[in-house]
Amino acid sequence: MQNMVDALWVAVSGALVFFMQPGFQMVESGLTREKNSINVAIKNLTDIGISLFIYWLIGFALMFGKSAGGILGFTNFIPGAMGNVDFNLCNFLFFQAMFCSTSATIVSGAVAERMKYSSYILSTLLISAVIYPVFGHWAWGGIQPSFVSDAQGWLYKIGFVDFAGSTVVHSVGGYVGLAGIIILGARKGRFPAKNSKEKPREIQGCDIPMTVAGVFILWFGWLGFNGGSTLAFNDIVPQILMNTCIGAATGMLSALFAGWAFTGIPNVNFVINGTLAGLVAITANCHCVTPGAAAIIGAVGGIVMLVACKLLDLLRLDDAVGAIPVHLFAGIWGTLAVGIFGQPELLGTNPILGNQFLAQLIGVLACGIWSFGIAFTGLFILNKIKQLRVSEADEDKGLNIVEHGASTEIFDLYDKMSEQARTGDLSIRLPEEPFTEIGQISHLYNKVMDTLEESSIEKESFGALMKTIPYGMFMLDNDWNIAPQYSAATPRVLGCPNPENYNFLLLMARILSRDKTVALKEFLERLYNPEFKQSALESVNPIKMLEVTMRKTSASDGFETTEKKTIRFEFSRIYNSQHTKILHAVVYANPVNAL
Repeated sequence: MQNMVDALWVAVSGALVFFMQPGFQMVESGLTREKNSINVAIKNLTDIGISLFIYWLIGFALMFGKSAGGILGFTNFIPGAMGNVDFNLCNFLFFQAMFCSTSATIVSGAVAERMKYSSYILSTLLISAVIYPVFGHWAWGGIQPSFVSDAQGWLYKIGFVDFAGSTVVHSVGGYVGLAGIIILGARKGRFPAKNSKEKPREIQGCDIPMTVAGVFILWFGWLGFNGGSTLAFNDIVPQILMNTCIGAATGMLSALFAGWAFTGIPNVNFVINGTLAGLVAITANCHCVTPGAAAIIGAVGGIVMLVACKLLDLLRLDDAVGAIPVHLFAGIWGTLAVGIFGQPELLGTNPILGNQFLAQLIGVLACGIWSFGIAFTGLFILNKIKQLRVSEADEDKGLNIVEHGASTEIFDLYDKMSEQARTGDLSIRLPEEPFTEIGQISHLYNKVMDTLEESSIEKESFGALMKTIPYGMFMLDNDWNIAPQYSAATPRVLGCPNPENYNFLLLMARILSRDKTVALKEFLERLYNPEFKQSALESVNPIKMLEVTMRKTSASDGFETTEKKTIRFEFSRIYNSQHTKILHAVVYANPVNAL
């Protein structure tokens, strides 16, 4: 029986790894839009349930059962199902099941905001039942205590080392996520049209503070992730914990300052994912490197993450939360770093051709071929049978309501505004909740709509009034252009069918002498100058009583005659609420005839 202190350490570490699940949920939900946050959260809960159950049924046996040629295990299926529960076996199984769940949940963030919930369940089944346990057998078949089995996987035999799962856990999840985003395609609007010079659009998450809190939880849980992988509370544990924290810190710092130098701003996503990349990178080697080496490994992990993000953008691959740069690319680096910085006396391996780096490289390549190959093939076939992605319309609405019927305030706001845009009904109002930010926004929006609706009613009334006025009446803007709102008689008075297409001064210049045109221009300029009083300007109006010659054709004999008429122009100033000058010109003619 295992020492009780060691058993307690493994159990507590397993609980810490379990606690990473809400950390992942917080990170992923916060980095996605609110209309999809519930969907992301429920996927994180679903994948731990599915992966735990599947791992208990078959995954543990495939991974740690007696080996068939170092390829997969074939004993210990459904352990304890018949009542013969072994204390040590259950403790080890619990700890390892948490790692399987961690690998599965990595996929959630990468494919977020466009993958159907049912499709995600299928991908979780694929990684939990086949991809993770089989590769786990290759790499970790041999680390298990003797009371489990004496199996040894083929990668373990050639000296491959991945202490706590930079490749076994993180790269496996990253490869499945990569296959998923290739098959699903990018989120709507994420990338500009091909050959466009525009940069990819960054889709901002809905709750960055929650994401940062999730990173704290993940960092805390990672102490169990790495520290518990000793499977005993021994003298190497403190150094593992220290190396883990150093790797996280330098990963954060390198991503922060390198990204800052490159973009000119301290991007919060660089800080978040740099921390996680440092943790992933140190996971494979935390037991066999010095703290100084851990600092280098974490720092390089942060840089690798930044480069990978840029590479995905160039390839037009849309990872919603940066899971692939963090878990796949930083995981590859951390695994290879064993062969660079690992201390041989702590590794205790006999690697292929005496070269530890070669053993690590073979393991990394094997993981890529197996994990990506099976994931892409499986998801490709499933996508041909039934599309894995939601429709464009459902993507616009958000997966919360479409997939789960779970409405949020922001969706209700969007729904009401969409209805208003579709119907043009200004009487529609948004639901108000005074104790939330969305509710306060709705309240202000409703006040704006009240004013707009009143203005619309006034505009309709004004239009009806203008149709009944028997004389010319129109408005001029600051450039003396005739506004579109005018009385029905105005076109006849001004002698033009569409007065809104004319400048009043130019229109009058056609019938005025040069001197009178100049006088009218000076008058209009003074009219817009508040230093001149309205009453004083009335006496200098050059067209106050304008004599014009009107042509009239007889309806009986067709002869054309002319007669002189006088048209009176009166001008008055009106102002809007911002006191911006709008000239209101009223034209009287009796009788009303064309100029």
